[in-house]
Amino acid sequence: MTHPVEITFTEIASGELAGHEGRVAVIVSPGGRLPAGLPRAARAAARRALDSRAGQALKPGASLELAYPAGMSADALQLVMLPPRASVAEARKAGAGIGAKLDKSHVLVLAGAHKRANDIALGIALRGYDFSVYRTDSGKEDDSGEADDAAESGKPRVTFMANDPEALAKSARDAAAVAEGVFFTRDLVNEPANVLTTSDFADRLKAMEEIGLSVEVLEEDELARLGMRALLAVGRGSEAPSKVVVMRWNGGGDEAPLALVGKGVVFDSGGISIKPAAGMEEMTMDMGGAGVVAGVMRTLALRQAKANVVGLVGLVENMPDGRAQRPGDIVRSMKGDTIEVVNTDAEGRLVLADVLWYAQTRFEPKAVIDLATLTGAVIVALGHDNAGVLSNDDRLANDILASAKAEGEGAWRLPLGPSYDKLIKSRLADMKNSGGRAAGTITAAQFLQRFIREDQPWAHIDIAGVTLPASAPGMAPKGASGWGVMTLDRLVRDKFEAK
Repeated sequence: MTHPVEITFTEIASGELAGHEGRVAVIVSPGGRLPAGLPRAARAAARRALDSRAGQALKPGASLELAYPAGMSADALQLVMLPPRASVAEARKAGAGIGAKLDKSHVLVLAGAHKRANDIALGIALRGYDFSVYRTDSGKEDDSGEADDAAESGKPRVTFMANDPEALAKSARDAAAVAEGVFFTRDLVNEPANVLTTSDFADRLKAMEEIGLSVEVLEEDELARLGMRALLAVGRGSEAPSKVVVMRWNGGGDEAPLALVGKGVVFDSGGISIKPAAGMEEMTMDMGGAGVVAGVMRTLALRQAKANVVGLVGLVENMPDGRAQRPGDIVRSMKGDTIEVVNTDAEGRLVLADVLWYAQTRFEPKAVIDLATLTGAVIVALGHDNAGVLSNDDRLANDILASAKAEGEGAWRLPLGPSYDKLIKSRLADMKNSGGRAAGTITAAQFLQRFIREDQPWAHIDIAGVTLPASAPGMAPKGASGWGVMTLDRLVRDKFEAK
């Protein structure tokens, strides 16, 4: 697993600046003083840079870099602009600017008494992510030719100098747990499907018992006994066994849990309704919803959250072979409803239908939230900047949107309504699994809502556009974003933890 950069917190020692080898980042404010320990030549160069047109144009969180500053042993001096009253987003952006420059050197960060130092540190950690396990110069391979964990040597480290390092280190512990959860999700999404099989995925989740989670893996025979025929039908064309993994964190006494449900299609070929070849390699990310649920559960356990949360993920692979389900097949869900499969590439909702019903009947949760890379239509509607949120409960929807906004993760609510039901009406069964192109994200949610009990608060989050964005998001390099871990951790912290 990829771990966040090691960050240590110490008191300010200005005498170390001149002799520090590696990089030095200094948090500066408009018109503010430079640290006392900067050598005279470096101080003069830094002041000239800050007074220049480029320096005066710096936005909060942006930076200027001086290479090989005079009078210092450092390779670079990074001047990071951040006003004293900066927002959380600006502070994290400042940290991300430092994190984007991490290499194998030791980075010294002078944050002084900045009140957003904790967010600066989190930005460094999040942007410093690097999934390098399959690069031959940083990882190693086993006899099967598949890479295993990269060696830990030669990795960057960060020393964070602040006025009150003990208080900062204490406040940074929860942020470190969040970063671990985000990295776990990113790793899962970045893994190729020949490595992250359904069995390997389940094993990685089972290993989280070491950090205090209770983890149960339901195999195909148990799923058949439970009646999860819709889920099992999706995986019929694959050699990989379908599984459901249940992760439980009980930190909130006797309270009913929040249930998080994730779609975990480890590879989606589209099945018999096969996808075009162009871009199919990105369908390794179709387990993104399950990845987010796993990352949230990891975060809650690491920070010892005072809440009861159960995370359930349906792990399948959608492949075409002689046993695969066909367009026109009719399957019966665990709930008992029948579904006409008009498109085998609309498979994620079949997985979620059974897992959602199981989550409600077994755990009687106070709220249910599912996450899935469910529709291309959400990308057409919202691009790669916002996840789509659909819900039967205004309070839950508003809480999710508020949490996303607080964490800088884009989300936008889309409507539900009975008028859309006609698009998934089947001539032969209770419903069909696709309503076509029109309102595709909404009809997918309308389908899922049929597997939500009456009066059960529920929200569906379509993360197809934000899981593997086309360009690098602000807090991550290009690749998996980890979207949703911070939002849902914030939601649990603000709305579901015992006060």
